[in-house]
Amino acid sequence: MAKKTVLVSGGAGYIGSHVTVELINAGYDVVVADNMSNCDMTCFEGVKKITGRDDIPFELMDCCDAAKVQDLFGRYKIDAVIHFAAFKAVGESVAQPIKYYRNNLDSFLNILDASIAHGGCNVLFSSSATVYGETDKLPVTEESPRQSATSPYGNTKQICEDILRDVIKASAAYGTEVNAGAEAKGPVKGIALRYFNPIGAHPSALIGELPRGVPNNLVPFITQTAIGKRACLSIFGNDYPTPDGTCLRDYIDIVDLAKAHVAAVSRMLDGKMKKDYEIFNVGTGRPVSVSELVNAFEKVNGLKLNYKYVDRRPGDVVAIWADTRLANEELGWKAERTVEETLASAWAWEKHIAGIE
Repeated sequence: MAKKTVLVSGGAGYIGSHVTVELINAGYDVVVADNMSNCDMTCFEGVKKITGRDDIPFELMDCCDAAKVQDLFGRYKIDAVIHFAAFKAVGESVAQPIKYYRNNLDSFLNILDASIAHGGCNVLFSSSATVYGETDKLPVTEESPRQSATSPYGNTKQICEDILRDVIKASAAYGTEVNAGAEAKGPVKGIALRYFNPIGAHPSALIGELPRGVPNNLVPFITQTAIGKRACLSIFGNDYPTPDGTCLRDYIDIVDLAKAHVAAVSRMLDGKMKKDYEIFNVGTGRPVSVSELVNAFEKVNGLKLNYKYVDRRPGDVVAIWADTRLANEELGWKAERTVEETLASAWAWEKHIAGIE
């Protein structure tokens, strides 16, 4: 039987590179597409070293370019798409909402358009816990009501989920009429993975989070402060109604997260979906505060960080963590790595890119 081919848009970035490794390890052919707006080739080269594959197709392109997306689908037989090509910084989205709406919506619409035009496809959307907003009941399940998004970034995730749901519904009901002039041969089916806070790096220390400029996520800021790239770590807010005054999050190891994507792709391609559109939370189910994470990093790596508490950051929710039972049961997946293991891997990656050890 021929191998199935998975397109990973945004596949040279942090999450995409780890997912690409796990897909290849699971026996899939992978095509990576990325415009390199928030990364360089470091992680893609690391993927090739980890997998021993020097022949992974790479397409330098912007998924906001509809013609290039259509051309890509015309040159490869794509069985499934995992869509990561989106901007993802909460704070930046508050300051630059148009940038986020234009990029995150246009790129996804182009992927869906091409999926329909080239015979129907399985689409795995990289969603986020931000769709739950500021919720009253924790942990959140997939049935928890979505609240008004607290940031444009979160709103783009909600909108894209709705777009995927509507396209799948129309594809099942109307077929080729979904896309005028398309020659669709099958319906679009999809899964949205609502994941929480990915952290850490691959155990090989060959791939990890490598943002351009000042990091927007906590752990790269921690590791860059630890190694001396940043003078001081700013913790946004210590006056929240939580045990230590800092936000509570569900931090999930990046390799665990990547394996959840493989489980979801397999579910789609093996015909095991119970509905044409499914949603799963991907987290650990364990809340950890920002201060706890910083202290755990110091302890596991034997370091002392220079940090300070500053004002709250616009768009941050007080607390969010997952009920993961549905993913555990239906995907046969569960987060396995501890926070300590994950923080050790993040530090090993930071030292690797600095040429230390």
